[in-house]
Amino acid sequence: MLVLDLNMGGESSLDAIPQLRTEVPDTQIVVLTMQESPAFAQAALRAGAVGYVLKDAADTELMNAVVSAAEGRTYLNPELGAKLAAQPLESDSRPDSLSPRDVEVLELIALGHTNSEIAASLVLSVRTVESHRAHIQQKIGLTTRAELVGYAHERGS
Repeated sequence: MLVLDLNMGGESSLDAIPQLRTEVPDTQIVVLTMQESPAFAQAALRAGAVGYVLKDAADTELMNAVVSAAEGRTYLNPELGAKLAAQPLESDSRPDSLSPRDVEVLELIALGHTNSEIAASLVLSVRTVESHRAHIQQKIGLTTRAELVGYAHERGS
């Protein structure tokens, strides 16, 4: 059993999950995090984690998640599970609805660039970048920069 913080040393440990699952396949991974984004939860579970617990609920949920993982069951914070269930199906809101420019902007957001840096890189105004970001958020139903980053990582951007 491994309880893994999603943000270790300022960087996401999301990328480490598949490697850990490959190197030590019998280890069950429960993510303990402050990331309340359904996109991060979905990405962690897809990467191979079997549990996802928010730090502010750890006192009541962590033991349940660990027991569930030990029994071969998945555990997801109930609030995040409800948000995931309420999201549109993937075919309704995924990359096919994003324009090529939207995808470029999303990739640069995922790499941690600011709106000004994205504007300079793509030879656009900052206002145009902000407009693309708003369109992306509307198209995929996410609201924060962290959710956009999680979504981009999830789709391989």
